[in-house]
Amino acid sequence: MGQAAQHPKGGITRQTDRVMNLAHWLTQNARRFPDLPGFIWGEKQWTWREIDQAVSSFAAGLAAAGITKGDRVLVHSKNSEEMFWSMFATFRLGAVWVPTNFRLMPEEVIYLATSSGAKAFLCHGDFPDHAKVVAENATDVEFIWRMNGGSLGTDSVAAVIARHAGATTPNAAVDYNDPCWFFFTSGTTGRSKASVLTHGQMGFVITNHLCDLLPDSSERDASLVVAPLSHGAGVHQLNLVARGAPTILLPTERFDIEEAYRLIQTYRITNMFTVPTILKMLVEHPAVDRYDHSSLRRVIYAGAPMYREDQKTALAKLGAVIIQYFGLGEVTGNITVLPPALHDPVDSPHARIGTCGFERTGMQVSIQDDNGKELAPFETGEICCIGPAVFAGYYDNDEANAKAFRDGWFRTGDLGHMDNEGFVYITGRASDMYISGGSNVYPREIEEKMLTHPAILEAAVVGVPDPLWGEVGVAVCVLREGQHTDEQELGAFLAEKMTRYKLPRRIVFWDALPKSGYGKVPKRLIKDQLEERGVLPLAPVKGA
Repeated sequence: MGQAAQHPKGGITRQTDRVMNLAHWLTQNARRFPDLPGFIWGEKQWTWREIDQAVSSFAAGLAAAGITKGDRVLVHSKNSEEMFWSMFATFRLGAVWVPTNFRLMPEEVIYLATSSGAKAFLCHGDFPDHAKVVAENATDVEFIWRMNGGSLGTDSVAAVIARHAGATTPNAAVDYNDPCWFFFTSGTTGRSKASVLTHGQMGFVITNHLCDLLPDSSERDASLVVAPLSHGAGVHQLNLVARGAPTILLPTERFDIEEAYRLIQTYRITNMFTVPTILKMLVEHPAVDRYDHSSLRRVIYAGAPMYREDQKTALAKLGAVIIQYFGLGEVTGNITVLPPALHDPVDSPHARIGTCGFERTGMQVSIQDDNGKELAPFETGEICCIGPAVFAGYYDNDEANAKAFRDGWFRTGDLGHMDNEGFVYITGRASDMYISGGSNVYPREIEEKMLTHPAILEAAVVGVPDPLWGEVGVAVCVLREGQHTDEQELGAFLAEKMTRYKLPRRIVFWDALPKSGYGKVPKRLIKDQLEERGVLPLAPVKGA
């Protein structure tokens, strides 16, 4: 090894930016645990040797089709083995994995395809309409392959893997800042943006997750997937791959709680990643008392605040195994952590009620005012952070990057404070965005869709607390003179234009919206009037 050059000021000049390609974890597992299961779905199991070979064949097919280092591969799929292979086949080539939320409408996927500059589109067979609109509108996409059956596209991933069976595809050489994943997130504005995650950054993220969330993990662990692999669950599963432990999928995309507990008992599941809504459903379902879940050591929840009473129910049913983290897609979850030992089952002066935890290993959090000045303990400001987990920036979006960073700090857009010991408390949001069932919902998007209805003159949507979903939307509308619609008809109109989780729970009609002296419609005034008129709090939904 050559001697490092001296930095002009006496430091060391870095000799290389090379880092491990994330697909090397498959290479390691195929060597160390060739016959252990790495992926289980229904009655099917794949060993690490089989997975590594399938990924090499997949990567060889992509390379033969013209995919090279830096190319973007758009993936629109439900959870499946081929979707999982696509991640590592893309990584192996040094290309960029660009997964979508499979619940998006076809028109929404067009934007992701065009804004990312995707060269290939891998589409689950259940979504022919998505493949059709991408083929017709995304000019950079050179080919479309189908995944898991169906008849769309020009070829199937299964056929590609079969044609290239036995291929040996090496892991491409990558640098720290080479992108590996475009993680679509809207941050503090409504238009989707591609957060650029890199091989070096993600190497730190997984190391951090194993340190703070899954200590002592090994090939003897097992994880159940109850969320789409396209986002947080996919990041979580990389931890299991790094340790050679198996990932287990639910048989279908439907969240079957009874089946989830059966799998936990059968495979002695040790960990899972979820959101508060799903965790609440799990611990309130009768199946929690019928199956053995004593193998669970870590049930990680993130994506939204969790009500205190729900925390206590989870602790009573599962024991001291729940762990919370706070983070955004741009920081891949690595901002704060609240470990199991600090989830006190009893309210007391010493209980850490309402906190999202303390700083993650290797990360620094600062509560700042509008000018970037760090505030004193208990003063409310914007939660900002720095550290190796922070993403490389938004792809091809200088304006968003300028807003997201200040003096090196990433601005989360969340408001909160820190106590004297460094525990962080989220108290609000800098935007009107709300979180329903772990998914970000942006009122402006809904309002714009409502305003396309011929009867709607004005519309305002606010997020309000909900015991099941965390928050849900309530829409207030003003009708055009001489026009008419009602809650049911307008709800059906919206259902054809957006994903279900974005639909408002209630739609009410007023003669006018409250406005400030500047002609704006403050959302706080909307909420106040909803309370005054008896709309809030919302009545529970029957059967929920």
